[in-house]
Amino acid sequence: MEQCEQPDGTKDQLPATVHRDTLHRGLSARQVQMIAIAGTIGTGLFLGTGRSLAEGGPASMLICYTIVGFIVYVTLLLLGEMATQYPVAGSFNAYASRFFSPAYGFALSWNYWFNDAVSMASDLTAAQLVLQFWTTWNPWVISLVFWVFLVSVNCIHVRAYGELEYWLSFLKVATIVIFIIVGILVNVGANISHDYIGFHNWAIQGAPFVGGFAGFAKVFVTASFAYGGTESLGITAGETRNPSRNMPRVVKFVFWRQVDLRWILIFYVLSILLIGLNVPWDYPNLSDKTTTTSPFTIVFQLAGSTAAASFINTVILTSVLSAGNHALFAGTRVLYGLAVVKPRRYAPRMFSRTTPAGVPIFALLATSSISILCFGSSYIGSGQLWGWLQNIVGVSNQIAWLSIGLASWRFRKAWLLQGRPIEELKFRVGWTWPWGPYFVIVAVLALILIQGWTSIFPTFSPVDFVSLYLEIPVMAVMYIAWLIVKGTLAWPFPADISGNPLRSAGETTPLVHTSRSEHSKIGLGAAFDIVDIFSVDLYEDEYVEVSEDEVEDGVRKQRLNGPFGPLWRVFYYLA
Repeated sequence: MEQCEQPDGTKDQLPATVHRDTLHRGLSARQVQMIAIAGTIGTGLFLGTGRSLAEGGPASMLICYTIVGFIVYVTLLLLGEMATQYPVAGSFNAYASRFFSPAYGFALSWNYWFNDAVSMASDLTAAQLVLQFWTTWNPWVISLVFWVFLVSVNCIHVRAYGELEYWLSFLKVATIVIFIIVGILVNVGANISHDYIGFHNWAIQGAPFVGGFAGFAKVFVTASFAYGGTESLGITAGETRNPSRNMPRVVKFVFWRQVDLRWILIFYVLSILLIGLNVPWDYPNLSDKTTTTSPFTIVFQLAGSTAAASFINTVILTSVLSAGNHALFAGTRVLYGLAVVKPRRYAPRMFSRTTPAGVPIFALLATSSISILCFGSSYIGSGQLWGWLQNIVGVSNQIAWLSIGLASWRFRKAWLLQGRPIEELKFRVGWTWPWGPYFVIVAVLALILIQGWTSIFPTFSPVDFVSLYLEIPVMAVMYIAWLIVKGTLAWPFPADISGNPLRSAGETTPLVHTSRSEHSKIGLGAAFDIVDIFSVDLYEDEYVEVSEDEVEDGVRKQRLNGPFGPLWRVFYYLA
């Protein structure tokens, strides 16, 4: 048995083996790819674009989504670099703890867990808005039904989550392709008025920049909400088969297939361009306190087909289900990661308990319980509540991207200072060296500062200001609280009797490593719990392929080199 010390000085007995209370590697590359895509395509695209169009206009929406998309793409590459080298539960939360600061990692982890929990509440609230297309009768019922379904699916096995997400994502991709085709036809004249629309909606009063700079700034937070979730593909690393091969493929697949901008261009930029062309920013009930209408549904209505509009609204409802499924999975794994951190846990041990199928059941129930927020729509209106939840989640996503930039900056610096060859990186994006982390840090900080402009000028809006900046002081308080509980100076990392650091964690254990030399306890860096990059262990938790991975690779090579090799290449490309 090994002991795990807590901040209060108590110690818990942990089993020497990890055959229980662990996650299972049950996600295939096919499922992980779709999980990453599902994190990108959801309520932010289907519903959030309505709010963006109403507040900022078509030009602001197109520009802001393009800017945020590029920032997220670079961020995802940085995350993939670390997740491939160290595929563990907790992902970027763990990397921030290991390479930047355990205190910051503690605050970030709880912040991101809250983000996922609130995201699920946001998605259940969005379901009420989608349902209003057909009826306004007791919209909370659909939220309750979805909640029961999602919790039930996630209780079964990680493969159940992965398979559900795969098929829901496939449906969303097909729907967007259809929408692009219909959107082009509607714009050139195949609409109920049989008029060529072109850029007419960019020239109406108020467009294309609605509200000037203030409207432009507002769109950044809704764009951040829309792109949120891509960073959580790193969370799946702890449950992905053969991560050293599959994770790099997933990272590149999410935005680029080979060297083209297919995913960003088709799923976001082109969709948003068509929305801005076909839907006027002042369309009735596009976005207000009580309701939000999906621009996708409006475009199908303009095509003159009520049945098609109902179908697309049904698909949007399934996308809400997919987004909620994704948020619940990610939040559950983050809370599990908090409970298995070594040498000191960030959450009660009960959240590390898993079922025989590898499901963190108590973490699942705790994450899903926050969804009670969605029932507040009965008092303040679904549209208003969803807007506030969007702000909270959007800023939390930005904090996550900022943290990935910080972790990558320290990780790369440690790698070089300790003299490890760059060639030993299992996945490296050369064109992001060395500017990638610095770009992400500066760009995300700029987003956080700019988007809150309208909550202060021309008049101060307390509610909007709180929803946009609430998480920043909360992060600071949790960071300071951890330092106080831990002590003003960093303690040495526990060692065994021979002076070596504690044994390496298992494959699914978050890598929180605070080892540092005695001299690093002196100065501001140690006082603020900043990791010493000269002594951080870069070998601990590196993924080593096991026999199962080698067998899987062997089967794949045999298929590709066999008589049906071309067909298998097509299969792997599509699947």
